[in-house]
Amino acid sequence: MEDNTFTVRGASVIDGSGKAGTREDVLVVEGRVAEVGRIIKGNERGKIVDATDLTLSPGFIDMHAHSDLAVISDHEHLAKVTQGVTLEVVGQDGLSYVPSDESTLAVLRDQLFGWNADPAGIDWKFRSVADYLKIVDRGAAVNVAYLIPHGNVRMLACGNEPGEASPEALQHQIALVEEGMRQGAVGMSAGLTYVPAMYASDSEIAKLAAVVAKYGGFYSPHHRNYGANFLDAVDECIEIARASKCALNLTHCHMSAPVFHDKTDLLFEKLAKAQADGIDITLDSYPYLAGSTYLHALLPSWCQAGSKAAMQERIIDPQNRLKIINNLNVSGSDGNQGGVVNWPSIVIAGVIQKHNEKYVGVRLIEAAASQGLDPVEFYLNLIVDEDFKISCILHSGYEPNVRAIMQHPKHLVGTDGILTGNRPHPRGYGTFARYLGVYAREEKILTLEGAINRMTGRPAKRLSLKDRGLIRAGFVADLTLFDATTVKDRATYEEPRLPAAGFESVWINGIKTLDGAKRTSALPGRAIRSN
Repeated sequence: MEDNTFTVRGASVIDGSGKAGTREDVLVVEGRVAEVGRIIKGNERGKIVDATDLTLSPGFIDMHAHSDLAVISDHEHLAKVTQGVTLEVVGQDGLSYVPSDESTLAVLRDQLFGWNADPAGIDWKFRSVADYLKIVDRGAAVNVAYLIPHGNVRMLACGNEPGEASPEALQHQIALVEEGMRQGAVGMSAGLTYVPAMYASDSEIAKLAAVVAKYGGFYSPHHRNYGANFLDAVDECIEIARASKCALNLTHCHMSAPVFHDKTDLLFEKLAKAQADGIDITLDSYPYLAGSTYLHALLPSWCQAGSKAAMQERIIDPQNRLKIINNLNVSGSDGNQGGVVNWPSIVIAGVIQKHNEKYVGVRLIEAAASQGLDPVEFYLNLIVDEDFKISCILHSGYEPNVRAIMQHPKHLVGTDGILTGNRPHPRGYGTFARYLGVYAREEKILTLEGAINRMTGRPAKRLSLKDRGLIRAGFVADLTLFDATTVKDRATYEEPRLPAAGFESVWINGIKTLDGAKRTSALPGRAIRSN
């Protein structure tokens, strides 16, 4: 009997649609759900899985993952497998590794070290979306869908410099997006507070999003501001969607700025109006109060222009350094949502220099004080000393807003999980379990069925997946079996790599990746293409 033919008996089946769970059996034949209901004893096929007192749901979909390198280098991939994930959407925030050429790939590997490190054993010959997805098809711990990163596209056409794209450069970008969509990308991401995407106009982005729309994809922006101008940035995203006729997913959509505390209705009103106008909008978020990125992202864009060497020269040059300090402390930095940096909010997460390991898990202001330095001076010295490969955690969230956003009817789940560094954000290992254990079971902010719908049926619809995201006859058997009474995140800011509790089994295409809460050796994950 095939390994991917089995019968799950007696589970509480929550099918991903949002409707109430029911006690049923599920028959899987050759990797697809064949029957859901009461299967008469003796009619089972394959191994019988006793799921009494357990919950069976579709496998979870991470709508915002930074596992671009992990999925092709880390065969265990415990962060996601141990919390029920069967599909990750990578290529986020407008920056990844394809499309690229030799020179841009070198820049990107440096720029994204704080997100993904630079794992050993990767054959760096891939240059296109097709190349990358072929590597995934060799076998991965999860299925993988890819968003074309707008920053890559702009870097290839315009370099890493500010300024409007020329007509020729714009046509180059359009061709790159078209090629990526033809090769199976599900949409386009943008990172509009990151270089070089922040140099692009909304008009430029809308022309690229129109290409994405032609192929049925969606636009997923890290928009221009998550601070005091958050709502203006949302308006810009909506207008891009309107002009391009492209579906929109507002990624890691949080309202953390104090001016917006308890004012999520302002966001929801905008979304409702746009939806009434016919714009297809979703949003994703993670259930934590801190964010995470590479530390030099806070620098003003003029400082980050060009090469890493040029950036370093500007920081070292006395006159430019004073200008940088003024941006960070007085006038505001566009790399920091246009505001001044809140130094007490920053915790150092990952370093490459042995002598800086003492700062890991330490607030930047405390690390600066230990050296008798002003925070901004310490910051500039540190990012240069770390060759711009240092990551950070930024504590700035507001719990009532987090809860309100997760209750929105268009909400999806994304970890935004950065898995590398000495002490990364716990969201990479805990997001899905935290929604289930804390916000559904304990706090009852969501129903269990509602939480699972946000992780399965809704994101599958956003991704235009016709046979995943639900437990229905004919659908692919991407499944998660867990104990709803014990499921919970264990990862903390102090111990961020603790696997979630309560997960028993995970299947991809009917093949187990988790068995008895232990990782199997199977690599059934494949690329999920849009065509």
